[in-house]
Amino acid sequence: MYIQKQFFIDGDWVNPAGTDVIEVLDPATEEVSGSFPDGTNADIDRAVAAARQAFDQGPWPRMSHQERAEIMKRAAQRLRFHGEEMANVLTSEMGSPIAHSRGAQMPGAVDLFEYYAGLANTFVWTSRRPTYDTLNAGYEVIVRSEPVGVVGAIIPWNGPQIVAAMKLAPALLAGCTVILKPPPESTLNFVQFANAFKEAGLPAGVLNIVPAGREVGEYLVTHDGIDKITFTGSTAAGKRIGGLCGERVRRATLELGGKSAAILLPDVNLDRAISDLVSPMLFISGQACNAQTRILAPRSRYDEVVDAMVSTVEAVPFGDPRDPNTFVGPLASAQQRSRVESYLQIGAQEGANAVLGGGRSKDRDKGWYIDKTIFRDVDSRMRIAQEEIFGPVYVVIPYDDTSEAIAIANDSPYGLAGSVWTEDEAAGLEVVNQIRSGSLGVNFYSLDCASPFGGFKNSGIGRERGPEGILPYLETKSIMVKA
Repeated sequence: MYIQKQFFIDGDWVNPAGTDVIEVLDPATEEVSGSFPDGTNADIDRAVAAARQAFDQGPWPRMSHQERAEIMKRAAQRLRFHGEEMANVLTSEMGSPIAHSRGAQMPGAVDLFEYYAGLANTFVWTSRRPTYDTLNAGYEVIVRSEPVGVVGAIIPWNGPQIVAAMKLAPALLAGCTVILKPPPESTLNFVQFANAFKEAGLPAGVLNIVPAGREVGEYLVTHDGIDKITFTGSTAAGKRIGGLCGERVRRATLELGGKSAAILLPDVNLDRAISDLVSPMLFISGQACNAQTRILAPRSRYDEVVDAMVSTVEAVPFGDPRDPNTFVGPLASAQQRSRVESYLQIGAQEGANAVLGGGRSKDRDKGWYIDKTIFRDVDSRMRIAQEEIFGPVYVVIPYDDTSEAIAIANDSPYGLAGSVWTEDEAAGLEVVNQIRSGSLGVNFYSLDCASPFGGFKNSGIGRERGPEGILPYLETKSIMVKA
């Protein structure tokens, strides 16, 4: 049982302003596994005041980038030390298979902090260039990057540690201060996260963590003390947040939903391709925004592709998320299971055929389990091919030629991720260059610290990861001086 009674604000653990408590239910057992206080507007006020003071008066923005990087490196070391405990807590909160929590979610966060710390000496923070206008002859322009200010970071429940690091690492390196709002479904794993930064010597007020629900999250978005919002979550919530920020001329980064396509070209080696697709398809039990959920197969090999998909996905270990062999576990909540079930019903009503799964697991009396599901006979216009389902549900769509495959891949309101699988890498690269998505691969798909991540269309605004991930946390100042 994991019980947390305080919030991390202004460098210390403090009592909440309210009295409401949220109980955490284990997705595998449906039993209470922990609890924490529910944040209120007053808690946000206190956190924003601390972050504002730390930015306006504190040492953090006035340190060198190298000094900030050293603290981030120490925090990464402490996160590694606390990693096993954090992984177990995360699995108990939202059902992430322990192999994913231990092998990807925690190490992925550590890698990001270390990667951005390493950019302190190579990122161009200040540059000098000649003027162009005749009127300004004899002068030069200094272009200086400065931290944007106080950041409100709102993260999702599916990959909380990784997403938090995607936001916090560049923001902290830039010199910003942050209020982090974890979601109710995965909050307790941030207890040791906060401790890691405190142990690393992060100045008070630079990082503040207040878990809360949607209404309090909106209060954070609209708070007068905030300079920028960074949000990862649903497209519907992102549109709301983007609108609120637009009204206030407030900077915003939005990483939203996806319905990514994996195109199998006619010459594809199916055994290798399907095997390599399993991880990006099924990571966190299919609850990933960049999951490859639309499989585009040449009509001439359609049955062969469906059979290979079924046999490969069926063999992926399914069950208790605490078993290190499990790759697909329960969904994060009863609400999420209901959502996925509704799409299974929609698929059947639309005329698609579930050749694997198609409902709740009949072998599980407890837990929010949905069987791994593959639909065949799917048309790109079906809702199950257009809307984000966020579970282990995949559709196989036939195409006649490569131009049609590209058109189907682009026939989506989203544009987050995707991949192409072929024996001809040059041909695969030509195809991915025509797909309107932000993160792609040829015969491979993965995230990397150095690779910018973000989406086209309804998948969001802005990029995270890579040197490009620092840019949203900077303001650009130009200063004209004598040459």
